[in-house]
Amino acid sequence: MNKTIILIGLFTMSQFYSQQLTNNAGAPVGDNQNSKTVGNNGPVLLEDIHLIEKLAAFDRERIPERVVHARGAGAIGEFVADADFSDVTMADFLSIAGKKTPVLVRFSTVMHQQGSPETFRDPRGFAVKFYTNQGNYDIVGNNLPVFFIRDAMKFPDMVHAFKPSPVTNNSSDPNRVFDFFSNIPESTHMLTWLFSDYGIPANYREMQGNGVHAFKWINIKGEVTYVKYKWIPKQGQRNLKQEEADKIQSTQIEHATRDLYNSIQNKKFPKWDLYVQMLKKSDFEKLDFNPVDVTKVWPESIAKYIKVGTMTLNQNPTNYFQQVEQAAFSPGTLVPGIEPSEDKLLQGRLFSYFDTQRHRIGGNFQQLPVNAAKNNVFNYNQNGYMSIKEQKGDVNYQPATSQPAVSDNKKFKYSTTVLPTAVTTTQAKIDKENNFQQAGDTYRSFSKKEQTNLIKNLGDALNSVIDKKVVAKMISYFYQSDKEYGTRLAEYVKMDRNQIEYLSSLN
Repeated sequence: MNKTIILIGLFTMSQFYSQQLTNNAGAPVGDNQNSKTVGNNGPVLLEDIHLIEKLAAFDRERIPERVVHARGAGAIGEFVADADFSDVTMADFLSIAGKKTPVLVRFSTVMHQQGSPETFRDPRGFAVKFYTNQGNYDIVGNNLPVFFIRDAMKFPDMVHAFKPSPVTNNSSDPNRVFDFFSNIPESTHMLTWLFSDYGIPANYREMQGNGVHAFKWINIKGEVTYVKYKWIPKQGQRNLKQEEADKIQSTQIEHATRDLYNSIQNKKFPKWDLYVQMLKKSDFEKLDFNPVDVTKVWPESIAKYIKVGTMTLNQNPTNYFQQVEQAAFSPGTLVPGIEPSEDKLLQGRLFSYFDTQRHRIGGNFQQLPVNAAKNNVFNYNQNGYMSIKEQKGDVNYQPATSQPAVSDNKKFKYSTTVLPTAVTTTQAKIDKENNFQQAGDTYRSFSKKEQTNLIKNLGDALNSVIDKKVVAKMISYFYQSDKEYGTRLAEYVKMDRNQIEYLSSLN
């Protein structure tokens, strides 16, 4: 009798906890293990709609991977503002000390494909999406403070040089990479960072983030302040020597993803302090470089770091594809009080990032939960592929006499830019290129051990380049940055000064 009661109880509980499998339309599935066939051993029937739909969904599980930043990891958390910054920006999430804003972060390697090792010498992406009360705001940056190029016109060519050869399909071929950069002197600063110990972060938790670009903060009076962002890990910063990276890569390819996930799972929540540097446009002319040149940093002597707030990552994604792979970031995702600067690379990215997301995940990618704003979204953009936003009513235009309450808000208009009186349009390099000084400053800022590692890493890469004209030209750039820097590289690759001068003079 007791056994019967127990069995009935177990049966009832299993019924209670069971969940009915359905197809995408919500209809119950009768058998998810066996296809409908002619007899037990006959061919499968096309009329097995559940089978066909299941396979069709499976066939479409992959979306195009990002052209850059394909390999990534993500986490969820919050940002807490340190102070009220409304004197310099209208951005709502920076308006009250202690204000909390939900965030999503995606870390990534830049040049290599999904599934590639996270130990490669490669910049790391550091993208943060703030879900603010006035819409989403993205800071899309890297771990290193500068970039290779300063004009978006060169961006596709640069990525092509890093990507697999169309002939051999080999990636990161130093012959292709340095052939390109030997014609791009402004890359000298970034290459110095990349081939230093900072070129391989130990993991995502212990690396810095940099907004890289200059942006404009705008206050309620329309006053403009130029800013640059930096994320400082409270866990400290740590990098890998090439030998350490090689050892990790021999046993695992996703050590950084695993490290981030396990740290959050074990409640060792990683944190970063956000700092900002500020400059006024009136300060620009005093400098020997262009402050919106993305190959330059702002020395602390001209723009001190001011703490803005702290970010804590305290939640792992529950579904990687939906919450990380479908996450769409763009430097054009802005809120009132923050606008792009005149940085030529940034101006191109404003288009490119939105456009690539439309290609990857569709024209309505901002309606996906991970990309959707937390506040109310109301406009008359409509329809298109995979539109899931509620649309109702006869009026889908503005202005409309029948709905006069629907209007814009003049206080959120873009800031006014005063241009010189005799403005001309042109295609030309920026003023004050100053391509080498900061590369030399960076080399001299490294410890003796870091300098030696840089010479070895960069020298080994240059020794792999077949065309010695390219090698000579690259060394001439590093020599112009710092005499010792260039001399040590020349010695490492066994080139004397006469060879370098002769080879670099050849076209």
